Amino acid sequence: MADHKHGEMEVADQEAVFSGFVTWVKNVTIVCFLVLIFLAIFNS
Repeated sequence: MADHKHGEMEVADQEAVFSGFVTWVKNVTIVCFLVLIFLAIFNS
């Protein structure tokens, strides 16, 4: 088994994916709130 040295792994790809995931979750949350507000205003 190869020797493992803490802190030497390349994580740029994982950071990019996580950043995209956080952005996606934020946008979906905003859309959900907008839909709820729309339904609250126009649902009579």
